[in-house]
Amino acid sequence: MKNHSLINHTSVKLGFVPAHIKLDGTHIPDEDGNLGRNEQGQLLLLEGIARTCELSPVKLDAIQVMSFPGIKAADSDELFSGIADLGLEPQLVIMVGGVDTMDPKDEDEATAQLLAGIEIAKRHQVKHVCSTSAEAWMAIPAPKDDDEYQARVAQNVRLHHRVYTEGDIANSTIESWSLEFLRPGEMNTFTSIPTIKPLISGLNSKVGSPFFKVLVDAAHCGDGDFSVEENVNFIQQLADDDELVVFHASTPTTRGCISTDDGWIAPLLKAAVTTGKVKYLFTEIFHHQDPILQALRDFDPRHGIDTTDGRGYCETVAENLGEITHRLNNLKARSLLD
Repeated sequence: MKNHSLINHTSVKLGFVPAHIKLDGTHIPDEDGNLGRNEQGQLLLLEGIARTCELSPVKLDAIQVMSFPGIKAADSDELFSGIADLGLEPQLVIMVGGVDTMDPKDEDEATAQLLAGIEIAKRHQVKHVCSTSAEAWMAIPAPKDDDEYQARVAQNVRLHHRVYTEGDIANSTIESWSLEFLRPGEMNTFTSIPTIKPLISGLNSKVGSPFFKVLVDAAHCGDGDFSVEENVNFIQQLADDDELVVFHASTPTTRGCISTDDGWIAPLLKAAVTTGKVKYLFTEIFHHQDPILQALRDFDPRHGIDTTDGRGYCETVAENLGEITHRLNNLKARSLLD
């Protein structure tokens, strides 16, 4: 057992999203549903998670793993069992592909993909799931007017409530489902807290409790259309409505080392965790040469900048985790956080 040099003195649980291990060849299955493996037969994703945990200066609590459509059950089970063996709480980020969740014509297929993810979560007794399922990635133009926006919200409410009902989520271990908005360009409808909140509030009205939440990522706030101060106010509103449980401390644009965040993470992290509603804090870095993200680099070449400064990606994530832990501890030392 590693002796960690840093202790998280707060009740906020720490972890990371292992996007730095690349999505290509690790998270995304081949045509037979297999995840990538090393020469010893170990899952590359699990190998990278274990390596990052070993390098982390602070003991970690949870991991958010992306689940793409088509992964065979044996590989998924091996991944989640391996995460549990590391002493980590697994959380699931459900990914969908090839469908427009805002189009009624795609509702059946989108439902099937989301239900497959929900079944993985239920099989492994996952408590918190997330998804980017409000809108297809880099594929859908912005709504022409408010009527079209409202129709997209309504269809998303219908879809996700259908999954909630057909998946019998109310009688499962799942305690919350956080939907994530993305930066303009990655999404063009749900690109901010104000644009996704009506969807979340509509769903919670349907289920009769604040089960659905907004996943707030400092990166997407920083690349969006609202100021730090405006986002701070939006975060407080989410907390007031009990629609916040997960926060991502990742950097705008580069999605790399915390040194590139240009002042976004600190104020938004403070705003989020001091509400008392954030239970999980994750860091997230993307590999700047990941083939899967070429479209995003084409859209904004700054996303493809190598911010590791000679370190490995696991080392960079570990240093970010240390920085975030110091921020949490110092908020507590200043009596701003329990």
